[in-house]
Amino acid sequence: MSTLLTINIRNDERQAHDFFVFQQPATYPSEAMAYSNSLFSARLGNYNDTGATLTFRAELRFYAGLQQSNTLPHVGNVSGDILATRPIDLASGSGTENDSTTAIISEPIGLTQPVNGDDVKPGAFRITTPVFSSQNYYNAGLAVNANGQMVLSNFIVVDPATETDCQPVLKYFVGKGEYVPGTVINFTHSSLNAALCDFTGGITTAEVANNADGSWTVSMG
Repeated sequence: MSTLLTINIRNDERQAHDFFVFQQPATYPSEAMAYSNSLFSARLGNYNDTGATLTFRAELRFYAGLQQSNTLPHVGNVSGDILATRPIDLASGSGTENDSTTAIISEPIGLTQPVNGDDVKPGAFRITTPVFSSQNYYNAGLAVNANGQMVLSNFIVVDPATETDCQPVLKYFVGKGEYVPGTVINFTHSSLNAALCDFTGGITTAEVANNADGSWTVSMG
């Protein structure tokens, strides 16, 4: 059974709020523009009035994701429609991990079974894009199993005949706002006033409180 990263959210403000969860974008090739999606969103009332909390769970397993779209990513819109995912290893330099997959650009789209790739950046996995000519756009990056639903967490729009190394970052954020899973957000703006849950040290649970004054308290453990 896979390990789960868990974020429990409590609202101590008097009014109800919509909350959403998103992840810090992975490290991609420096020339690429990375996009972020919402992973979870729900409305929560005052804890004393309702006794209610929100729980977000993400599988601690890495998935390569490929998504087809007929438009470029735009904040507030879903990033695409068809999503293909593959569980994949991160490269360590030992040459034994199945850390590389190839995009299938056809109808329907897909990803090949991962194999060991050459010179994949340590801590990353690779998605290779073949030569193609299409009116569609293709988003490639990190997918997450969030509350039992596969969502493309962050990605770049890939060009034909390219290799994309994606190095995931285990930092999640809780913000105020309504963004259904799979909706493009502005990571820079959204993260400024959000609660950071840093799972990079191996901790798997975060308790997040939206305090009465609108500030955040995060307890990792």
